[in-house]
Amino acid sequence: MTPAFRLPRRRFVLGVGGVAAAAGAGWGATFLTAYQGRRRSNVGKLSFRTRLRIPAQLAPRPSADGRRHYRLTLAPGTSELLPGKKTPTWGANGPYLAPTLRLRRDDRVAVTVRNRLPEATTLHWHGMLLPAAMDGGPHQTIDAGADWNPTWTVRQPAATLWYHPHPHGATGTHVYRGVAGMIVIDDEHSERAALPREYGVDDVPLVIQDKNFHGDGTLDFTETKLAETIAGVDNLGVLGDTILVNGTYDPYFEVTTRRVRLRLLNGSNARVYRLGFTDGRTFHQVATDAGLLARPLAMERLLLAPGERAEIVVDFKPGDETVLRSFEPALDLGFPTERFMGGDDTFDILALRAARELRDAPALPTRLDGAAAPVVAAAGARRRHFEFTGLQINHKTMDMTRIDEVVPAGATEIWEIERGDEWVHVFHVHGCVFHVLDVNGKQPPAYARGPKDTVYLHEFGTTRLAVRFDTYTDPAKPYMYHCHVLRHEDEGMMGQFTVVRPGTEAGAPRTVEGSGTHHH
Repeated sequence: MTPAFRLPRRRFVLGVGGVAAAAGAGWGATFLTAYQGRRRSNVGKLSFRTRLRIPAQLAPRPSADGRRHYRLTLAPGTSELLPGKKTPTWGANGPYLAPTLRLRRDDRVAVTVRNRLPEATTLHWHGMLLPAAMDGGPHQTIDAGADWNPTWTVRQPAATLWYHPHPHGATGTHVYRGVAGMIVIDDEHSERAALPREYGVDDVPLVIQDKNFHGDGTLDFTETKLAETIAGVDNLGVLGDTILVNGTYDPYFEVTTRRVRLRLLNGSNARVYRLGFTDGRTFHQVATDAGLLARPLAMERLLLAPGERAEIVVDFKPGDETVLRSFEPALDLGFPTERFMGGDDTFDILALRAARELRDAPALPTRLDGAAAPVVAAAGARRRHFEFTGLQINHKTMDMTRIDEVVPAGATEIWEIERGDEWVHVFHVHGCVFHVLDVNGKQPPAYARGPKDTVYLHEFGTTRLAVRFDTYTDPAKPYMYHCHVLRHEDEGMMGQFTVVRPGTEAGAPRTVEGSGTHHH
């Protein structure tokens, strides 16, 4: 769907006089009604009576061929997401969401993906460093009824990643229906670190999503109501009024240890969360998207945009009770866009209740061995500029046959990402790791200073990244870079790049032959 309007490159401010004048024509009343109705919250409406579901974990032993074999079947099903209601959903190895894949650095991995959905899809390993042909982007289509068998070797440190569909033009609906799961990579450093690591007990995955439902329990895919479209709201996609964590509505988690590690994943289509605890307690961030931090970072609030991950460690005393809440996220969008994009919304996410007796846990380390050194670009490094405006990047809409950039393997470059409008934009790039250098010349927020592959474009202006590319080369198969607001991605806010042998950039193809690989 084409958005009802496009915001100009400079701030849109609707003054009191403007509202009054518009009201005379009838638009103002519609606008005010839509504006008042877009402040959403579930605070005070939950009882936290449903035990948090923990996704199953797949951790197969190596087979005779030396590979760990994972099998995922994507299929429709029916889930009870709301009490007493049956919801048609999609999932992998179950009716909703997907199992957590446990991998280890240097593992040789083989995955069989069986698509038993009613339409073609893909499965993208978000954050994984692997050959472009195995990436699961929009060129690796798996037809309905077909299988896909990607293989790769894990060549990156411990991290929390995830996987989800990535079909061009349909990513949002496929993810919203439920196909998404975590990937946990371990290595020798993470296994020695004094961090909680008993899965589902003191090392807890939290896939956070927002949904809208019809009265009968079916998922509501409506992006905006008619009045909201008339008021100019229609540009972000689905913002839900109901929170699910691991597919659990109204959830609580029973804490049994003095220290708990929460692996946070924003698996929502568009919503940005600003997470903290209702009692104001301090927690420690120990990892960003792509790996551990060198030192745990104490904080009280953490912003998490769609596709971003963070690991935090929280201390508990016997009998403690608190709620993980998303506070108003302060999106820096101004009036009235801030509210229309969810910037005034507050949601309770998960209640945590500590038992009367708790198992002891090691003290939180002051340093974390194995944390990747910051990505540093040499003086004179190649710079590339990307302007995110409306639903385009550099004034271009995604073309599956066009190669937008060609990058030499192993390079470290400076990528400048300019947010040129008042919309929520989230930058994600496949096949590499980056560090945020600065935001409009200032140091990035504390929670965004580690190794990353996804970042919220925090301010109107430019976010500079030091991007390190892997050494896999393929002049014919591209990786993607795009906005991870899934509506924006599906509407064409995406580009493609190939990684080639250094020195061959000038002769590399600038078009993709055909429409990609179809697995029948």
